[in-house]
Amino acid sequence: MTSGSDGRRRPGGESARRRERPVPACLGVLGLAGVAGGVLAAALALPAVGGAGVFTRDASRSFFDTPSALREAPLPERTRLLDKDGKQFAQFYVQNRRSVDITRIAPVMLKAIVAIEDARFYDHAGLDLRGTLRAMITNTRAGEIKQGGSSLTQQLVKNVLLQNARSDGERDSARAPSIRRKLQELRYAMGLERKYSKDQILVRYLNIAYFGGGAFGVEAAARRFFGTTAADLTLAQAATLAGAVRTPSLTDPTLGPEHEKRLRIRRDLVLDRMSQLGMVPAVRAGAAKAGPLALDLRPEPGGCAESEYPFFCLYVQREIAVNPAFGQTRAERERRLYRDGLEITTTLDRAMQNAAQKAIAEYVRPKDSQVAAEAMVEPGTGRIRALAASKKYGNNPGGKDQGARTTYNLVGDIAHGGGQGFQAGSTFKAFTLATALAKGWKFDQGFDTPGAFSPSSGYRDCSGKNVSVPDAVVHNAGGEGKGGPYSLATGTWQSVNIFYMMLERDVGLCDVVRTARSLGVVRADGKPLKEVPTFTLGVNEMDPVTVAAAFATFGARGRYCRPMAVLEIAERRGRRTTVAPSCSAPIEEGVADAVNFVLSGVFTKGTMRGQGIGRPAAGKTGTNNGYTSAWFAGYTPELAAAVSLGDMRGAYKHPLDGVEIGGRSYGGVQGATLPGPIWVTSMEGALQDVPATSFSPPDHSRFGGGTTPGLSPEDQLAGRDPGDERGRDGGYEEEGEDRPRREGRLRRNWYHPGDRPFRPYPDDYSLPRVWERGWPPPRRRPPVHGAPYDRHDRYDRADPYEPGYWRD
Repeated sequence: MTSGSDGRRRPGGESARRRERPVPACLGVLGLAGVAGGVLAAALALPAVGGAGVFTRDASRSFFDTPSALREAPLPERTRLLDKDGKQFAQFYVQNRRSVDITRIAPVMLKAIVAIEDARFYDHAGLDLRGTLRAMITNTRAGEIKQGGSSLTQQLVKNVLLQNARSDGERDSARAPSIRRKLQELRYAMGLERKYSKDQILVRYLNIAYFGGGAFGVEAAARRFFGTTAADLTLAQAATLAGAVRTPSLTDPTLGPEHEKRLRIRRDLVLDRMSQLGMVPAVRAGAAKAGPLALDLRPEPGGCAESEYPFFCLYVQREIAVNPAFGQTRAERERRLYRDGLEITTTLDRAMQNAAQKAIAEYVRPKDSQVAAEAMVEPGTGRIRALAASKKYGNNPGGKDQGARTTYNLVGDIAHGGGQGFQAGSTFKAFTLATALAKGWKFDQGFDTPGAFSPSSGYRDCSGKNVSVPDAVVHNAGGEGKGGPYSLATGTWQSVNIFYMMLERDVGLCDVVRTARSLGVVRADGKPLKEVPTFTLGVNEMDPVTVAAAFATFGARGRYCRPMAVLEIAERRGRRTTVAPSCSAPIEEGVADAVNFVLSGVFTKGTMRGQGIGRPAAGKTGTNNGYTSAWFAGYTPELAAAVSLGDMRGAYKHPLDGVEIGGRSYGGVQGATLPGPIWVTSMEGALQDVPATSFSPPDHSRFGGGTTPGLSPEDQLAGRDPGDERGRDGGYEEEGEDRPRREGRLRRNWYHPGDRPFRPYPDDYSLPRVWERGWPPPRRRPPVHGAPYDRHDRYDRADPYEPGYWRD
């Protein structure tokens, strides 16, 4: 808190040069204390209070034992969250306060507070002897506090003691209506009078005082009551605030008409007092009294629920709370956030954030049980540019679990306010792809795959344990049992499950897990990754921030950067701390170039064919077993984004088949059905003003070629770029070509029951045979204890070894 100038201001308001208090005046303070003590002793000896002599000795001892130096902790200030361009989008506070120096407070406000609270403020040395003696005698006779005789300095002391209180007991002691407390206040006040000038004491009082309406300090009160600043207060406004400070709980205009009426009475009292003291002409005071209060109450939003971008706000809030870089303990970090008046510049890009929110709102509504969430991360820095979700942030009416609002940060992990997350599906195939390329695999190298696959051998986790599952069966997405030859490129573009299970076994499960970990992959719930054969099919629950940051590594040519939401922290005294990216290089540049080459074909030859964004892009769809969730993760050299979709009520209890989302009907939601279009729409908006750049071409002498038994020549890359067949629907377009707006995209999406993938059941279950003939498949059956085909844990999450098909 600034302390104000050293010059004095007289009650008339003119700025006067600072006068040094003469030494006898300082010594006079002690003389006055002695006189006060004598009078107090005489008053206490009156019959009105029995046993006062003993109490007087204790009170005197308390007075002289109290140290004169008052500990003044920094006042709680609001912390502001700013976007990357310095514009505020959220704030936190325990007390809504904006401390200002005396040059930013209207002179009429200084006059008003002195007139009503301590008219002799500039003439005494911290003790208004006349008023104090009068109050002491009255209060002693009554046996309790009946009159106030405190000077502004003593009132400042009381407020400081309340701020310093760390318990209810200390707060009660600071408010106790006792003579002992008044003597302690007096001694502290004498210390402040020696330490500060009058102006410094006055500005400290105006910054610490509570005015009602949740406003602490004159600046916050001016904004809260009148929508103005302390520097621009008028006479009537200043008198209103000065009148509110004595009993703010009784004059808070936000509490109703009766409180507002009391506030007006107090305002008029202040105006009368200012006129009596000659601070303002009587005519001017009368004109101010004749007018209404003219309140312009402005709410001061605090916390993430009232932020423009609540999920980004929540991420920053939790990041500061859990990251040791911002303080040694969680308590220290939270104190800094809520009390230290920081200005935190974040990585938020408003244009990208608005693009993500708009895209999600186009496809998913807040009242839908299904939720979509998207994170955008900058490759090469890890800076989070946008965090958006289909739900609004906050509590639902009536405390309902389901509704248009949620208190979960749907975009982040549990450490950042999120929940369990959703299984990431085939987006994890990108980590197996990167591992294979790093081990020397070629683009046209592959397998002749069977129609069904059992991970019965060859899978070991990173502890060396055999995690093969002989009784499990994996099918391709189509489910008809067809196998065939697939290369590294075509198996990725078509997202062939059996091919990737075989590839994972060939390159090593643990090596795939290590690749994922090196790209920052951790489970959303904070538990260890499940190192199981279906790891490459995405059995681990993830959050969009983690997935987007992992895919951003490929866009940055193998440079992984930990997701970051804070750029700089500025403290109230001017100290600035810049937060640098935390990066590593887990993927070789050449390998990343090869990954980009293959994943760019997803837009031109694969599951996202026809949904390009008119510039070089790469990505991977992900649809989970039984349509439990759907994903798309994609990137350009400038920006990476991941979109997840699932049902908040439980992904396994409420799969994404036969559902209506955003007013559209879906037979089954796949990664390219909803997350893909959301990604496309959001990336188009986010990058519209960002120049496009191309991926670095891969080294075909290193990664080109390879052999896959039975692979037709037209399916072999042989050094061709998957973008060669680009067009208006592809991920690449000719330079300068105008791209028309897509119309009627995904208005209704019906899938014929015969297109549903076959899911094996035990031999004693008859419906599969009917299903194979084209009848509609049954709904997912409830978990049956001991059933080998449908194992669940206590959270109703399917066992990762569940024999069944896996989507793309």
